[in-house]
Amino acid sequence: LYAGHASGTMPELPKRLVLGRPVVFAGSNPNAELAMTRYRQALEPFGFDDVLSVYEPVAAAYFFAQRLEGSATVFVGDFGGGTSDFSIIRFEKSGNRLSARPLGRSGVPVAGDSFDARIIDAVVAPFLGKGSSYQSFGKTLEIPRHYYGDLANWSRLALMRSDKTLRELGKLAFLSKDPEPLKRLISFIEQEQAYPLYRSIAEAKMTLSVENTATLGFDAGDRHVERVITRADFEGWIEGDLARIGSGIDEALQDAGLGPDGIDRVFLTGGTSYVPAVRKLFQSRFSAERTETGDQLVSIAYGLALIGAEEDPTPWLAAA
Repeated sequence: LYAGHASGTMPELPKRLVLGRPVVFAGSNPNAELAMTRYRQALEPFGFDDVLSVYEPVAAAYFFAQRLEGSATVFVGDFGGGTSDFSIIRFEKSGNRLSARPLGRSGVPVAGDSFDARIIDAVVAPFLGKGSSYQSFGKTLEIPRHYYGDLANWSRLALMRSDKTLRELGKLAFLSKDPEPLKRLISFIEQEQAYPLYRSIAEAKMTLSVENTATLGFDAGDRHVERVITRADFEGWIEGDLARIGSGIDEALQDAGLGPDGIDRVFLTGGTSYVPAVRKLFQSRFSAERTETGDQLVSIAYGLALIGAEEDPTPWLAAA
């Protein structure tokens, strides 16, 4: 904020801030209360008097509701990096007045990051030594898989560049029957190729949203590797994740006490909503005619801004 202001002083900010949050938080040991405390502590220095939190799919629903011509029960699926969040809201429209009643919600810690991890596990990790073996006290053992779990998780990948991890990998390469893949992994880490890899994965996923094949390219050591991925392969890798998303959809319906026929409109937002298999999941339950996407990358931000402009945003707030 300071750097972006010409005078070098803090610009005057509004007193109300509307903050988006997932329905569920992702991670090995998620703690929603801790996460929200950290949000508030980070924002305190900026002088906001009123910090309000709104479930992200609710914000997307509010944005989507602006285009409704009449009353409707809307199912919103919001697909982020770490979570897929669902909300069901009944909108009543009378003239220019819009009112809403939340009916149900759910969330699963599966989304774009999980899909990335499947691609890394199937395509990248084997080239960097996953599944290979080493000798220890006369025994043949598999290279520990936790290294490849870290490789497939962007939040842990940066931590692999520690001296301890690199020493361990170097020792394993020395003991390995085929050291070259592990040497490529060490080089990948040392040369900080994570960002280019994840960018290439994002591009491949986007291509697979419109084509049947995509090429994934990445650098490891002195080699540039390219692998062709088919949409069928990708959908096979994420089959378990799709099942968990499907369970989240059913849980939201159960929470609302509705069946699929009780939903008038379905709105999908977030980058992962571009994935054809995700859209098919909703179309199979609710029909293609009721399912739509749009403004996938900005609908939540728009919705939060609109809620912030409301005289009384209370109906839209997340549970404390």
